[in-house]
Amino acid sequence: MVSSDDGVPRHVRPAGMDDATVQALGLLSQALETAQRARGRLYEFHQLIGGADRMVGEAVKALREAGHGEQADLVEREVQGADVLQGADVLMWTFQVVEAYDDGCHRRFTGVEQLVCEALADGVGHIAEAGTDKRGERH
Repeated sequence: MVSSDDGVPRHVRPAGMDDATVQALGLLSQALETAQRARGRLYEFHQLIGGADRMVGEAVKALREAGHGEQADLVEREVQGADVLQGADVLMWTFQVVEAYDDGCHRRFTGVEQLVCEALADGVGHIAEAGTDKRGERH
């Protein structure tokens, strides 16, 4: 069991906490972890699109050098630097998508998970995981 800086063990199930609450908190924790993975993929998407856009710029230059100005203009106008999300009310680059997710869904989810953990488990996280052995069995 890992201890905090003051030597008090962390991840200890508060006295009187029932199994149903431990299970519910474990599910919420797993959901947040999955959302964290999705957040990482969103950042990966942002970086991949940026790399693709740089390659598009190289393709535009190569098309021009090969004497295909009309096609270079088309790619430059329609693809290079284009917003990734388009709709009636929103035009967004990938960094704006990442910011919108971080400022909205991610911040809200992590904040609510923390509030629930504080209310039901005295702020102690990962109680469900800490209550299993190395084989994944409860003890």
